[in-house]
Order: sequence, then structure tokens, then C-alpha cells
Amino acid sequence: MNVSPFDRLVLTEELREMLCCVDLIFPRDRNHLMELAFQETDDDIVEVAYDVPGHGRVVEATVARCKNGAAVNYVEPYMRRRDPAAMVIADDRPTDKPHWINRYPDMDFKDVRQETFDWFKGSAGSLIVLPFLSGDKKRGYPTLLIAPENAGFFVAGLADLQGFYPADEVPAGFAPRAVIYLAPPFRQTHFDGKQVVVHNRLPGMHELFSYNLYPGPSAKKGVYGILISIGEEEDWTTLHSSAVRLVTPYDNEFVIMHEGASGGGKSEMTQQLHREPDGRILLARNIITDDCVYFDLRDPCELHPVTDDMALAHPSIQTSTTGRLMIEDAEAGWFLRVDHLNEYGKEPSIEKLCINPPEPLIFLNLEGKPGSTVLPWDHIMDEPGKPCPNPRVIMPREFIERVVDEPVGVDVRSFGVRTPPTTRETPNYGIIGMFHVLPPALAWLWRLVAPRGHANPSIVTTEGLTSEGVGSYWPFATGKRVVQANLLLRLIRDTPGTRYVLIPNQYIGSYKVGFQPQWIAREYMARRGSIKFRPEQLVESRCPLLGFNLDRLKVAGQVMPKGLLRVHEQSEVGKDGYDAGAVILTEFFKKELKQFQTANIDPLGKAIIDICMNDGTISDYIGVMAP
Repeated sequence: MNVSPFDRLVLTEELREMLCCVDLIFPRDRNHLMELAFQETDDDIVEVAYDVPGHGRVVEATVARCKNGAAVNYVEPYMRRRDPAAMVIADDRPTDKPHWINRYPDMDFKDVRQETFDWFKGSAGSLIVLPFLSGDKKRGYPTLLIAPENAGFFVAGLADLQGFYPADEVPAGFAPRAVIYLAPPFRQTHFDGKQVVVHNRLPGMHELFSYNLYPGPSAKKGVYGILISIGEEEDWTTLHSSAVRLVTPYDNEFVIMHEGASGGGKSEMTQQLHREPDGRILLARNIITDDCVYFDLRDPCELHPVTDDMALAHPSIQTSTTGRLMIEDAEAGWFLRVDHLNEYGKEPSIEKLCINPPEPLIFLNLEGKPGSTVLPWDHIMDEPGKPCPNPRVIMPREFIERVVDEPVGVDVRSFGVRTPPTTRETPNYGIIGMFHVLPPALAWLWRLVAPRGHANPSIVTTEGLTSEGVGSYWPFATGKRVVQANLLLRLIRDTPGTRYVLIPNQYIGSYKVGFQPQWIAREYMARRGSIKFRPEQLVESRCPLLGFNLDRLKVAGQVMPKGLLRVHEQSEVGKDGYDAGAVILTEFFKKELKQFQTANIDPLGKAIIDICMNDGTISDYIGVMAP
């Protein structure tokens, strides 16, 4: 006797009662998901629209049927990237995040929650129910997505990001640890058109109410928030990072994990370096003189991607005998930003996967005429002449060559920062050279302040130096900053075999560099096999927060210009321009670190923060964590 997928679920009485009232769709396979993206019609283009009281029929997005997948485009430019203020906490557990009663004092969350359930039972029509695991396939947590039938593209995207159980494979006794409720019309009826995602942490159940259709905060980062919340309860964390295992031309292996705020180069760390049409690598271009620095690399390392954005540092995999941090991917697919692809040939491997994928893909913010092929460099226009800075493709990781499926030990944790142009006349914090070695204490501080950086393409934000928050995953965390700070410090302290570097992107002083510094640094570290240096090979940075510069950086027989290593040696910057930038950076650190000066901070963490507040030296940072 066949048992229905619904009957295999172990649900709360409230949830079972709600789902019993409506028609349910359990996706059969990935092909079925793509059919749902087009609302199970043969139409070349469908509208994702809702009848909203007081607003009439509101079209949120269109989905075009293209040769290589579904091209999803939002009507409002605001909906094409993540609003960093989307998260709201509705429960009474400890949190440093905006609370419902403070942001919406005129609305009782219990009432809105019940209105959401009533909408599902009445106006939403048939509901798609997607059972999946938040996290990896071995250590994931049972989760349900409940969505209106016409939001099939959203469901398909989340299924690619996290995997799912097809209807006939739902395990008996599947008891959700978390549930995501997708109710798009509430964006208009309750939240003045804003992206809002409400976390309600109940005993044994994490409820996520996604009141908008952009997968950034509502699906991908929503699941990330669920993992961080569970990890906070269980004393572990999920790091905001990409990771890649490099195989050198001499068959040596080296693993780099790259962390940072959105736009900080995580996806780029797993990509091949970019070349000019003649094969050369344009390392840097001086924005004042237009002089260019070229680099030649004929035999780059082989890349084996491990993670793109979320790395589980679960205690069950911390088995390294060398003291290295062990990680594995928390996702089944990657939310790749392709803003850097503005013409054919920039990233051949990604371009090939996008244009001729093994199976149809979900594209967002890219031009897609019905029946055409979506091209990754055809970014939709936010307004005439202004392309959307956040074009995306959801790429199942199984489609990517040489992807690593098992846990790996991390040799180096790098931290990426988007830096602005910096000169003597216009000093700024773009004083970071292309490669800095950090002692562990400084590495922890960088993860506390997590600069969002210059011209961030991924989120709706203002210009200037702002913080993504502790771990650079703070926008997705639900609890207390100091708890996450302590978890990160413990992880650093417990993994002495992993070392730390700092790498900028976009600008080094007066040079436009894009993401070339991290690609060159990646090749250098892998070929070298470690970042242990003799004392004479390191030079204390003029700004103590930047740790050590290399005295000399030589890759594939080519020596990097000293001005790209030590920015104050650039004539356009000088010591005065550098020092002015160092003041900006130092003041930013002190401002951000004040919030961690609480009674609950780890005593070691307090000592490290005190060093910064008292303008300590690099030797102070080394000594505070000396064995």
C-alpha cells in the first residue's frame, strides 16, 4: 500500500490542520519543479501575480521560458537584490536583531501569523510543499517550504540550492525542525512594499515567514539563518565563505577558505583568473596615469571547488590531526552572481554551464526572451543605461566540474575586502596591499568588523565603510553578536593548524585591480605550500590592523611591484595618504568593536579588543594568543 508524502510527515497539529484544508503539490522530480516554475502551463512567459486587497492585481515577477532555463525578472528594481534590513525577530529568545514589537508596534505578530495561515487556507490556491534538509545531505536538519503554486520558480530555486526529497522519496517520520512559509502578498498589505523575513524561534521548531519573492533573504539566507540559529543552540557555526582545493602543477594539494561580506570575492575564489584576449593577465591599472601592470601565468593550479558561500564547521567533522579547521558545503547549489560577466570569454567554464547546462537553470535579473538562450552577460536594466548589479544564476553544484563532496582540512583562511580608490588627494581605506599575513588575534577582529566595503553589488545599501556584522554572516543570524563572536574565537583557538591572510579586491591605492589579487595570492600560496615565513620575509604593516606585508612576492618567476604590496610606496598615495586612510580604518574598527565590550565576551576576546582600542602593536596581537 502506497503512503502519500503528506502522511509520511510528522507535523504539529496546527500545521497539519492548515495543510489538510488545501490541495497540496509535492514535486516529483527536478523536471516537475521546472514545470511548476512555469505554473504548469505551456505559456512562453508567465506572470507571478497576486490579487492584493487595496492594491488590485500586483505583478511581482515574470518568468520567461528560454532554451536553457527560466529567466525570472522582478518588476521593481528594489526586489532585484537583498535588503540588509529584511530580518525581523518575533520570538522572546535573546537577540540583538530588530524585534517585531519595536519595528511594528501597531501589529501583533500572533495576528499576522494567523492571517498568514488563513491566507494559505483560503486565497493562496494550491500549495507546493517541499521537504528538504537545511545543511548538507548527511548532517542536515529536516525542513519544509510551503509556497503558493504560482511561486514555482522560487521553490525550484530553493530545491537547487538545498536539494529536496521527491514525492515518492520523502522518508517516513520526516519531522521538520524548521518551516519556511512563503506569502508574497503580505509585502504589500503589511510591510509597505519592503522585503521582510520574520524568524520565530519556537521550542524545537524554527518558523521562517518569507514575505517577499527574492530568494536572497527569503530562501538562501533564510536557510542560513536557520543553520546559524541551530548552531548557536548546539555550539557550532556555519561560516560565510567559499573554499577551493587547489592542485598545483606538481600535484600538491592546498585548501583555501575565503570569507568576507557579500561582494567580498567568495564566488570569485573558486573561479579561474581572468585574462586579456592575448592571454596576458591585467593585474592592475593606475586610475591616474592609466599605466598597466601585466602578469603571465601559463600553468595555473587546477581548481576543485568545495563551497561557494556557506561552509559547515560542524563538530562531527572536526577530525583533523594537524589542527586544521574541517569544513564541508552546506548547500546543494550555488547562487552565483555574474555581474563581472559583461562580454563573451570572461569566465568560459561558467559561461558554458549557463548557456548549455546539463538541465535547465533558474536565472534572475538577466534578459530572457521566450525561446531564446539566456546569456550571462545580458544583465537586465534597472533603468536606461544602468544594468542591475546583481544578476544571478542558481547552479546545482553537481553540474560543476571537479566539485569536492567530502569534508576538507583548511590550510589558509583568507578574508576579502572591497576597497575604494585611494590617493593622497582623496585618502580612503584602500590601503590594503595585495597580500597581508594576519596573526590569529587580528584575523578574529577582521571577522568581527567584517567591512561590507566599496560598491557592494549584492545588496541595497548606502555608500561608505559599513559593517556586514560579526562573521560577515550577521545579517542572517538571529541571536546575540557576542555569542557568535565567542564561537568564532573558539574556532580560531581550537584550529592552530590553519593560518590567516587578508586580501583586497577592486582597488589597491590608485590601482584598479578587480579580483586579481586573490587569484594571484591563491596561486602563490598553493605553489608555496604554506604561509610560514622567515622573519626577514615579513614586514610589519604601517597600520597594525593590517598585520604583515611581504617584503617580496614572486609568482611564476615574476616579482610583484612593491607599490602593490605596500601602498604607501605608491607615489600617488605616499605616507600621508596612507596614514589618512589608516585613521579611517582604525576609527571604523574601534566604532564597530565597542558593541562587543560586554560582560559576556570571552576574556581572551576582551584582551584582543583592548589591544585595538589602545592602539596596540602587531607584537601585542601575536603575544595575546601565543602558546
